[in-house]
Amino acid sequence: MLLQNKQVAIVGGGPGGLTLARLLQQAGAAVTVYERDLNRHERVQGGTLDLHDESALAALRAAGLLEEFKARYRPGADKLRLTDQHATVVFDEHAEAPTGTFGDAAFRPEIDRGPLRDMLLDCLQPGTVVWNSQLASMQPVGAGWQLTFQNGATAPADLVIGADGANSKIRPLLTPIRPFYSGVTVVEGTVFDSARNAPRIHELLAGGKIFALADSKTLVVSAKGDGSLNFYTGCKTAETWAHDSGIDFAEAAQVRAWFRQAFAGWDDIWQELFASETTRCVPRPQYCMPLDQTWPAQPNLTLLGDAAHLMPPYAGEGVNMAMLDALELSSCLTSAQFPDVQAAIAHYEAQMRQRSSAVAAETMEQTEALHSPGALEYLVGLFGGHEMPE
Repeated sequence: MLLQNKQVAIVGGGPGGLTLARLLQQAGAAVTVYERDLNRHERVQGGTLDLHDESALAALRAAGLLEEFKARYRPGADKLRLTDQHATVVFDEHAEAPTGTFGDAAFRPEIDRGPLRDMLLDCLQPGTVVWNSQLASMQPVGAGWQLTFQNGATAPADLVIGADGANSKIRPLLTPIRPFYSGVTVVEGTVFDSARNAPRIHELLAGGKIFALADSKTLVVSAKGDGSLNFYTGCKTAETWAHDSGIDFAEAAQVRAWFRQAFAGWDDIWQELFASETTRCVPRPQYCMPLDQTWPAQPNLTLLGDAAHLMPPYAGEGVNMAMLDALELSSCLTSAQFPDVQAAIAHYEAQMRQRSSAVAAETMEQTEALHSPGALEYLVGLFGGHEMPE
């Protein structure tokens, strides 16, 4: 095997990095995952994820985790309601009979980020993940690398895989290519105990998802299994809007005032998202990697997930692409068809860039369509081909 007697370092313990660690350990590779979180319980994981049969679920099948996933996913969490700004439902999957099951290409079961991460962590060999390991720098040493972390610890590696997300510290070692601003900024938040703190939205969610669209703006709300809900607004703004606005997004009153102004004319039901003082919001300008990006393959360094091909969330492909990256990269690194690691990486990266470029193009088209005046009609047609109600 190409990785025999090699120490593999995966920087980043998200779904992509953890899936890769599982797949490589199954093949007998020595793998360590370095994760910046202090521990697995340090922070609340974000919203729900819909996993696709040809990507994330394919990776879970290869990892021997599909049955475990079936025990943890949330049936019905994929049920969608499309509404206008007045919370008038114009398309409702709750009213439709359940269709699809595992193995169907169109079936996209939902799981919360926390349970998905726990499942992946629990399947790894003890000690695989080294917590409190935020990468500070990497230096080449011989044919490998020396990793230095902000806590002062160091570690050697023969092969480093950057799974460290949008602000990857590893990506600049491979390429100077940077992402471009998509034109949309998201404000993301969580409402705890939504039945009590946002009762009308909780009822409208019915355990599933809401997409509300109007005025070239979006509001996406997802129920979570712990009784909370996750939401994110989407607005066309200047790239530096979050900073220039002067809003302290940790102050609920300031965010309430912003939402009331930015979403003027929207029904009061949406104000529930910002009513609780425990709601904390984070602004996230949305970026996308250039569709024609490329770089020469290295013998001891590569990327996966957002570090490789960051894109906005409006096609639901982020986690699916990351886990498919893990599947394809592990297949290349454990294959007998390549003469060395660099050739395996080159094959993986060529596939990954071609695939992610096509998905990023689709994502950018979707991002523009959802933040346009005719967004609701477009999405109703996309999901069901239904006529808009009078």
